[in-house]
Parts: sequence; structure tokens; C-alpha cells
Amino acid sequence: MPTKKKESTKPRVGAALIKEVCRRIRVARAYWDAHNNRACRGEREKAMALYETLTEAEREKVPQVLRVWLRYRSEKYFGDERTPPGGGKSM
Repeated sequence: MPTKKKESTKPRVGAALIKEVCRRIRVARAYWDAHNNRACRGEREKAMALYETLTEAEREKVPQVLRVWLRYRSEKYFGDERTPPGGGKSM
């Protein structure tokens, strides 16, 4: 069995942080396209947490397509007005 990669304990800054935010958004988009909503939600939350740490100048370096996708999905599908996952099941 292959070993798991350990995440770096050092916080990312600068270009590495921007690259990680873009990667997380792309992964979330891939999960969304595959209709894997639970995984998409987790990756989107991680991407949003990292995105919130960026300065305004750094946010401009994130491609607009990714920023729009993140904002659109955040508001429309994962906003406070939405029903939380697992709440719609009834027997």
C-alpha cells in the first residue's frame, strides 16, 4: 500500500498560497462535475478558508473563472439559506 503524503506544517504564503487556492477550487469543480456533492462541499470550504486569507492584490491573481465559480457555488448552493446536507431524508 502506498504511503500517504504528509501535509507541510509550514503555512503557505505568496505564490504557493495562490497556487493552493487555485488547486483546491479546481478539485472542487471536478467533484462538482462528477456529482460528488459531499466531497465538493469539503474542498470548497477548504478553498474558501484559504481564499479568505489572501490579500486583495493576491485575490486578483486567482483566475477570474475560478473566483466566479467559487462565489457562485458558495452563494447559490452552499449559502446559509440552503438546507443542510442530510436534512431532506424522511421515511
